This record gives sequence, C-alpha cells and structure tokens, in this order.
Amino acid sequence: MRRARIGLLVLAAILLALPLVLPNAFYFDVVNRMAINAIVVLGLNLLIGFAGQISLGHAGFFGIGAYASAVLTTHFGWSPLAALVAGAVAAALLALAIAPPIFRLRGHYLAMATLGLGIVISIVIRNEATYTGGPDGMPVPPLAAFGIEIDGEREWYWVLACLLLFSVWACQNLIDSPFGRALRALHGSEVASQVVGVDVTRYKVTIFALSAFFASIVGSLSAHYVGFVTPNCAEFFHSVELLTMVIVGGMASVFGSVIGAVLLTALPQALATIEGWETVAFGVILIVSMIFLPKGLVPTLAAKIGWGR
Repeated sequence: MRRARIGLLVLAAILLALPLVLPNAFYFDVVNRMAINAIVVLGLNLLIGFAGQISLGHAGFFGIGAYASAVLTTHFGWSPLAALVAGAVAAALLALAIAPPIFRLRGHYLAMATLGLGIVISIVIRNEATYTGGPDGMPVPPLAAFGIEIDGEREWYWVLACLLLFSVWACQNLIDSPFGRALRALHGSEVASQVVGVDVTRYKVTIFALSAFFASIVGSLSAHYVGFVTPNCAEFFHSVELLTMVIVGGMASVFGSVIGAVLLTALPQALATIEGWETVAFGVILIVSMIFLPKGLVPTLAAKIGWGR
C-alpha cells in the first residue's frame, strides 16, 4: 500500500508538471489521448489481469458510450451529462445480460465469444445510418455541465488528468479489498476459489460489467473531446490496441496499464511517416512482449529492482 501511495503521488506530480513543459496544443492533445486510453485500459486490466478473463470486444462498450452521447445529444436533445450516464448504464446492463452465458466458456472459446460481441456492436453502429451516420460517423457537441462548457485541449487536460488520478486510486483500493482478493483467487484457480466460498460466476459478471461501465464513460468523454465519432472506435482493431496496452504495460499491474497506454498511444505519432503500418507494429510489439516480457514491462522491471509484485 505504501508503494501504491508513492506511485499515486508521483503520477499526480507528473500530471501537475506536464502543463508547464508541453509547448503547444498538439502535445496536449497527445497527452489527453494517452489519459483516455489509460482509463479504459485500467478497467480492462481488472478483467484480464486480475480476474483472468479475456475480452476481445471491449471496444464495443467504448463505442456504446461514444454513440450514446452523440445520438442522444444530437437527435433527442439530451444534456451531455445525462447521455453519458445513460450510455454507461446501458453498457453495464448489456454486460450483465450477456456475461452469465459467455463466462461459462473458457480459453479460446471465451475469446471468440467476446470477439463476436464486439463485432455485433460494431455492425449495428455502422448499419444504423439514420441515427449514427453510418460509416461516415457523426458530429458530437461539446461537453457542457452545470452551465460550464469544456472546450480546448488545455481545459480537457485537467478533466482527464483528474479522472485518471481518481481511476488509479479507485483501482488500487479495489484490488486491495476483499473483492480484489477474490478476483486474484479467481485468476489463480476457479476450482480452489469455489472451495473457499468464492461465488465465481458473480465475480466474473460483476467485473465484466464494471469494466464495460469504465469503457463506456471514457467513450462518451472521448466523443465530446474529439467532437466527432466514427464506427472505428468500436471495431476489432481498437480492441486489439487496448489489449496490447494491457499486455505491454503489465497484466495485474495498475501502473502497468498507465505505462502501456502512454507508450502505445505515442506509437502512431512515431509511425506517422509510414502510415498504414500501425497494425503490423502492434502485432510485432505483442509478439515480442509475449516472448520476452510475458509479465509486462512494469512487473518485469519491478521484479528486477526488488519491488516485488
């Protein structure tokens, strides 16, 4: 816990210092996208890293949040905050409804089931052109709440920085709670968890719904931040990006989620001169990480310097 608090303080110091060194709006935009991905990956790591349940369709929940905010504010006149809450609740309810049958599966069967879920959500978004704009996407109005409109990269930076800090703090407390210990037991052995009284199905369903809730909220914020949303946000490649961030940063590592999101969000900027190779680069990074860093970057470095798990 002491190390976790130190890490949280270091992250807070970095977030406070960054605005002093970022030279222009472009760099603020890159950092904001890093924060958006980090928050989604934190929720996904709870599911994959701590509970040991794979998900290849997590971008679908991100897309639900993004399009809930876009459609409800544009076509039905909802306030952005109400649309954000509605999208998060809808994603969580969908996860609660489909999780019991899905999590009866294991291994690659579970992976294929979650992949199918993400594909279905993506197809619905792409084909429902009347409300979603189809493949071309649709504009999203700025985020406004309580008479305050958030606009511009610098204003969004502080919103996303505060949300990232809260998310890291919440995840740290969750994994050190009885609920988190049950998740780690579930990851270790479902049979042993059942023997000691852990309701395996309930914990799987709960963490799946919680990670979907995380993803939907961030999807809504991302839609308002960018001002435009397309079906690409819910597609399979986005799910692969998020999964790669979890693996590279470190499964079952809170700060690994943040580091993985930072590194792989910066990657497309590094590959800007060879556009179209991002998919290949993500694939190579995933293969190399699984071979040489099977526990991820942060857990491997922590073990080498004697910080343990």
